[in-house]
Amino acid sequence: TAIIGVLIALSIIALVLSLVKIENVTLPPTVKYGMVFDAGSTHTSLFVYEWDSDKENDTGVVSQTLSCDVQGQGISSYANDPPKAGDSLRECLDKALKVIPAAKQRDVTAYLGATAGMRLLREQNSSAADQVLAEVTKTMREYPVAFKGAQILTGEEEGAYGWITINYLLDSFTKYSPKAHTWVHPEAASIFGALDLGGASTQISFMPERSVINWNEASKFTLYGYNYNIYTHSYLCYGQNEMLKRLAKELIAVRRELGVNHPCYPKDYNETISLSSFRTSPCTNQSDPRLTLGDRNVTLEGRGDASGCLAAIKKLFNFSACSQSQNCTFDGVYQPPVSGQFIAFSAFYYNFKFLNLTGGQSLATARKTIKHFCTRSWEDLSSSYPKENPERLPKYCANANYILTLLLDAYKFNETSWNNIFFQMKVGSADVGWMLGYMLNLTNMILVEARVLVKGHVPSLWAAAVAFIFLTLASGLAALLL
Repeated sequence: TAIIGVLIALSIIALVLSLVKIENVTLPPTVKYGMVFDAGSTHTSLFVYEWDSDKENDTGVVSQTLSCDVQGQGISSYANDPPKAGDSLRECLDKALKVIPAAKQRDVTAYLGATAGMRLLREQNSSAADQVLAEVTKTMREYPVAFKGAQILTGEEEGAYGWITINYLLDSFTKYSPKAHTWVHPEAASIFGALDLGGASTQISFMPERSVINWNEASKFTLYGYNYNIYTHSYLCYGQNEMLKRLAKELIAVRRELGVNHPCYPKDYNETISLSSFRTSPCTNQSDPRLTLGDRNVTLEGRGDASGCLAAIKKLFNFSACSQSQNCTFDGVYQPPVSGQFIAFSAFYYNFKFLNLTGGQSLATARKTIKHFCTRSWEDLSSSYPKENPERLPKYCANANYILTLLLDAYKFNETSWNNIFFQMKVGSADVGWMLGYMLNLTNMILVEARVLVKGHVPSLWAAAVAFIFLTLASGLAALLL
């Protein structure tokens, strides 16, 4: 009887366990964070990103969590006092740590990318550039993050990462499908080109209709399982700040006087500059036999001459080096014909936003608006825009004409393709720039974390099974005693 009771108990236990439903429970992927400092020529900004550790085709789905503008100028301005370059980052670093959970801060991948301002400093004084980066690194390593290094990006890297950012934000690479509950590659996705104008350089990046002939200007990427070949080129010394310096130097060299007419400045506006200021940048430091005024000050006297401004700016480009080739911009640089739609950001956007030209106006309207603005007097402008920075306000005429020359004469947009350019600085809540593309590309270096699988039981069945087993064992023991 006892043996029979035990066998019955064991059989019941086996039966109950066979009825318990076993499930694979997938734990949710952990959230990872990354931060990127954009150390530009005129200012530095910090961007914090986050993404799930479970990635889509080896490329993380990244979103922007925080942006913070560093006080002061770009880190290249601290060449004579490098420790200040590191100290300038602290306020934004403190803000970043407030939005990142303390338990995850040690795993935050942090980078600093320096662009054209530091490229110019490296050309002029490589040891000073190295010391600035060393001080930045020293500061970053004082914080509880996984700092991966500070580096100076090439112009082509800056352009290509900007292109990645734009197309990522516009869902050109991947798009979430509610029906499939997953990320999919959109069919016939529109790939946008990128136009970036900074203080010291400008970049153009796009996918040509035909293959790129000059592979020195090509970049190749694999994103979300698809390969992309793009044309990208960067023009150092053609950012808007360096353009203004070069323009002033050219006007002074032609007149060789202490008072020089400036066609782009508003009438009755004067600016005094020192000739020694041209030696602070490799873009204007070349000796010029026409400049015989030594280190004296020169006064630039505004004339509000729209057509004269445009003509003076065109002289900054060497268009004759292209021999009227349609596959050449200036200085003999190869470029395939522009194709598709473009996002123009940074200084492209800010200058045209001030002139209310970011709403899809025609080329004729843009030209008319810029020409009218250039003829306004300084008294008129300063009274009409009392809140605008008085150092920036007189430069919009030159900047706008420079943008027209760069887009039309250099890149060869025309009346028709002009309508394919969209001037904007954000897509959704994320900033447009190279930073997100840089972070997105770097996530390929982070190994995909394996999902943790655990054996789980349906709670109600598990409770019933335990109770039944306990009663069965009690019955079996009672049978043995009997």
